[in-house]
Amino acid sequence: MLDFTESSMKTSYDVLVCGAGPVGLWLACELKLARIDVAVLDRRPVRTTESRALAIHGRTLEMFGLRGCAGDFLGAGRKIPMMEYGALNTRLVFSSFESRFPFTLFLRQTRTEEFLEKRALALGVPLLRETEVTQVAENESGVHVTTSRGPFSAPWLVGADGARSLVRHQAGIGFDGFDGRVTAMLGDVVLAKPPEGGGILSMVNARGALMMSPLGDDVHHRVIAIDAARPSVEKDTPLTVAELASAALKISGKNYEMGEASWLSRFTDATRLASAYRKGRILLAGDAAHIHAPMGGQGLNVGLQDAMNLGWKLAMVVRKQAPESLLDTYHSERRPVGQMLFDNTLAQVALATDFTPPNLSLRNTMNDILSFPDVNRRLAGEISGFDIAYGYDTVIPENLPACLAAGKRVPDVDLMIDTQPATLYDCMKKGEWVHVALAPEKRDDPAFPEWLKPDIVKYIRARCVGNSPSFTGIASVLIRPDGYVHSVTMA
Repeated sequence: MLDFTESSMKTSYDVLVCGAGPVGLWLACELKLARIDVAVLDRRPVRTTESRALAIHGRTLEMFGLRGCAGDFLGAGRKIPMMEYGALNTRLVFSSFESRFPFTLFLRQTRTEEFLEKRALALGVPLLRETEVTQVAENESGVHVTTSRGPFSAPWLVGADGARSLVRHQAGIGFDGFDGRVTAMLGDVVLAKPPEGGGILSMVNARGALMMSPLGDDVHHRVIAIDAARPSVEKDTPLTVAELASAALKISGKNYEMGEASWLSRFTDATRLASAYRKGRILLAGDAAHIHAPMGGQGLNVGLQDAMNLGWKLAMVVRKQAPESLLDTYHSERRPVGQMLFDNTLAQVALATDFTPPNLSLRNTMNDILSFPDVNRRLAGEISGFDIAYGYDTVIPENLPACLAAGKRVPDVDLMIDTQPATLYDCMKKGEWVHVALAPEKRDDPAFPEWLKPDIVKYIRARCVGNSPSFTGIASVLIRPDGYVHSVTMA
């Protein structure tokens, strides 16, 4: 890790990122990739040892693939082809999506942060630990940050500093929503008798709710339980393995023989959403912008995708390659995703934490409804991020053609460039705008943003190899640095 002494420490940057969790680290990587002078400030002396997040969904893996670093995560995690929704028995299935990653990857957040920190340091991002932000002040020239190690300044500040975000608070950005109603027990524990099948177990009955999933390390399982007789225990009440084991036995009727725990905690269903993702020169990402119950394992993924959306936009504004108004599209594109997250996690909480006969009957009905492929795909596309689109009320409408269109994500595809094989994602590792011409004859170019200078776009003439429904009938496509289509021309 980079070492900065008080006498030599640089204090002025193009962008300051507050928070060295996964979201702050990924944002810093994106900015540094675009040659932006960025630093990350974090109050902790070392990475967290608590693996709050576990699931890395398919679109996030695609995002890593766009930068050539998906392999680290795939090599360390465990692939899960299906995902639960609201602790229902009918799982969400990802196999119908055109992607190299039609699954969820279970990987401890500690490993995720390890890989992201390694990437940030390799790119040369200054990671300033033990630097607690205590005050934020904005003026016309930039943002001035007071920390435990002295003052810092930058034209732009991003708060990726979690649910209790000091940046959000001092910027005066609202954080409306609901306090926690239900408290769940959580433990990462060794099970001498794990559930059969090796996948996710979930059940809800009159006695409570129980969910179990492997952590991906071949040792521990994550166990989440809510005792119907004690659904609202004070969040800070210490949790023991004995209490968690007792709840699991009561709900399931089975003894999983819980042993050593690497982490024990409680969490609530508190749900809040920032009123704005940008206020002047201050922006928010990740938990600083949205909190919710960990239903469907979405929080880490939505936060990382916030960072991917913001990174290239902020970089272009800093480099004066785009107008400042481009940053307004960060709010207009990502806050609706935050609202969708707000709504679907509350819906899942309702399904999973109401133990009355009417809700148990509703769960039976929902299990049947989720067996319809179109319904299942609709929710799977939302949870995985595959169907998140910009300009279509967030989620791709069913009547949109299957091929690429403005606002849709670009799946990876095998290409032949001259006589050299490549993949589309290989061509996007540097975070550039990419123009791909697929028709053999000259066609009209797709529309460019009026502010985008053609000389900063990477141009590729290629042909698709193999079957790719998304590219059927496409003559050329202009792709944003975050892997979403700006515009296309048809063959």
